[in-house]
Amino acid sequence: MVKIIIYTGLSLPFDEAKEILDSHDDVNVVYKRPIQRGDLSLALKENPDIIAIIDGVFHQNSAVGHKEIINVMDHGVKVYGASSMGALRASELDSLGMVGVGYCYNQYANGNVDSDDEVAVMLDSETLEALSEPLINMRYVFTNAEDENIITESEKDELIGIAKRTYYPKRNYGKVLAESDLDSDKKDNLINFIRESKDIKKEDAKNLLKLIKSQSD
Repeated sequence: MVKIIIYTGLSLPFDEAKEILDSHDDVNVVYKRPIQRGDLSLALKENPDIIAIIDGVFHQNSAVGHKEIINVMDHGVKVYGASSMGALRASELDSLGMVGVGYCYNQYANGNVDSDDEVAVMLDSETLEALSEPLINMRYVFTNAEDENIITESEKDELIGIAKRTYYPKRNYGKVLAESDLDSDKKDNLINFIRESKDIKKEDAKNLLKLIKSQSD
């Protein structure tokens, strides 16, 4: 039987994750809350074959360390990352064998972004509900809005600049648009576009689970 441990709950809620990848006769999947320093040493005691890091703590507690992940891989465990902490660590450790998946990983791996602030959010510690918007999601949406000629390149740069200057727990679309110089019509069009846009962190998490499913079935 294949044992899989997934750290998520924020980018992708547990119930949605289980709709993609759940335990069956040949696979045992265990979902855990966002990873923090020390969790992987405990995970090794469960003898997993695969560990997927999606979400992790950044500022509330100590973040999972590079040496911890390397140690797990040295024990023969396949480690994947996407979306949030997983994307960040995968971009730093892909040359050593950690597998990164998705837009967020590629943004880090290609050097387009380099700060953990890009994926950090304020969250409800009980429900794991995000209470702010990650900068990387905003970057993705505003870039697509430019591609669709909803905003210009300079307006995109202004919006991303405002979002980047905003402390991550207070970052949301309403605040960014309110501080921008966009006229009311453009704001209305952009708001409609935002509502129809994908949550790219969630999409990356889904794609990671689909990949693991395809490789473990």
